[in-house]
Amino acid sequence: MVYKKFQDKELSALGMGAMRLPVLDGDNSKIDEEKTAEMVDYAMKQGINYYDTAWGYHDGMSEIVMGKLLNKYPRESYYIATKFPGYDVSNMTKVEEIFEKQLEKTGMEYFDFYLFHNVCELNIDGYLDEKNGIFEYLMKQKENGRIKHLGFSVHGSYETMKRFMDAYGHAMEFCQIQLNYIDLDFQNAKAKIEMLREYNIPIWVMEPLRGGKLAKLSDEYEDRLRSLRPDEKTPAWAFRFLQTIPEVTMTLSGMSNFEQLKENIDTYQEDKPLNDEEYKELMDIADNMVKKIALPCTACRYCTTHCPKGLNIPELLELYNEHIFTGGGFLASFSLNAMPKEKWPQECLGCRQCEAVCPQNIKISDALKDFVNKL
Repeated sequence: MVYKKFQDKELSALGMGAMRLPVLDGDNSKIDEEKTAEMVDYAMKQGINYYDTAWGYHDGMSEIVMGKLLNKYPRESYYIATKFPGYDVSNMTKVEEIFEKQLEKTGMEYFDFYLFHNVCELNIDGYLDEKNGIFEYLMKQKENGRIKHLGFSVHGSYETMKRFMDAYGHAMEFCQIQLNYIDLDFQNAKAKIEMLREYNIPIWVMEPLRGGKLAKLSDEYEDRLRSLRPDEKTPAWAFRFLQTIPEVTMTLSGMSNFEQLKENIDTYQEDKPLNDEEYKELMDIADNMVKKIALPCTACRYCTTHCPKGLNIPELLELYNEHIFTGGGFLASFSLNAMPKEKWPQECLGCRQCEAVCPQNIKISDALKDFVNKL
């Protein structure tokens, strides 16, 4: 197992995420404890020492099951991470109640790593509102030793992340971002990496395989990769990409069965970052994958000057592209809920005035109508 140094700790470079554990009868709230126990036992034996859960994973059962299974091992043999569930803004005034409940659910006396969960447009004001006391309370728990390391995860835009960093960056020890060879440009993860470099904050990675989308590519793309590394499996390329970025300390993978776990552990037996030729080839594949699906909006904003409803069309098309490429997901809904309803895509009149000035000839009104239907 490859290890990365974080302060006074040696962390396994691969962490086990507990958001997609095996379940019974297709019910997300019914975790298959027998299969999960087998996975945790194998992970421990193979050197994984970081386990990531959260309040809302598996309808609240992930913290309970992971706590139960990890408590079978010596406390110093693993690190557990969980998060304050700010993705639900109704939780913003309940930080003490939720934190105490999380300790109870997991059976832990302290958390090694604790995060502000999913900083985004919908919750940034609540996180920054001093009346909610979230930052103050979590810092107090750190002083009391019940949180060893405090950080945050972010799905929001660069601007939203910057607001959070301006307020709390001085106290953040790590940051978890969605990072893979698609999202380096597609979700502007590159800019987030640069911001974290400026603050000297190490990077934790979520969605390295983009929810499994990068575990299997088209035959054409896999042949191109195989010509460079004949023995490297397709999912491993996503991890080798991350091994190329020096600031990446922890890569979390939500492995849902034993086979995925074993294959990813095998990959992390060695550190094999990409060379220049391999990196260029992988990024060209990523670019082609996005272009086949995403609309080519360049955010020139000619369209916004002609929209009688004053819609932020480039932002809506960016969310549409994300929603289409991912095949759904929660990011678009989260971002839209942070906007005034009069700026949502269903407010489009279909007048096509925007299309008359679009240099890319995008059928904007059709895209917004499709966006509404898909949502």
